[in-house]
Amino acid sequence: VQLQASGGGLAQAGGSLRVSCAASGRVSSSYTMAWFRQAPGKEREFVAAIKWSGGATNYADSVKGRFTISVDKAKSAVYLQMNSLQPEDTAVYYCAANPRGITSTMPIIGSYSLWGQGTLVTVSS
Repeated sequence: VQLQASGGGLAQAGGSLRVSCAASGRVSSSYTMAWFRQAPGKEREFVAAIKWSGGATNYADSVKGRFTISVDKAKSAVYLQMNSLQPEDTAVYYCAANPRGITSTMPIIGSYSLWGQGTLVTVSS
């Protein structure tokens, strides 16, 4: 499975953006899909995760209530809808996959073995 992220860009504070992650290859129901982000000079951090089968999700406290992760199996894609964006959301956003993910490991960066190339999101104040 290969991952291709897209959809980043420039938004004003309070605005919205949606980033997409296209998965090529066979993605089974055991997969956990996630978004991480890395701001300049900072470590990569967890943003949100979802089971490919649907249902279980997990969000970082910093994005709860503002971001929504979703799966479209027909399009083999994962989306991150980002609302009420703030300048501190500025980062490169990466999609990631864990072929045998379980709910308890969703926020753990080391549990993800597949990564996309990242897409830049910039939020101006």
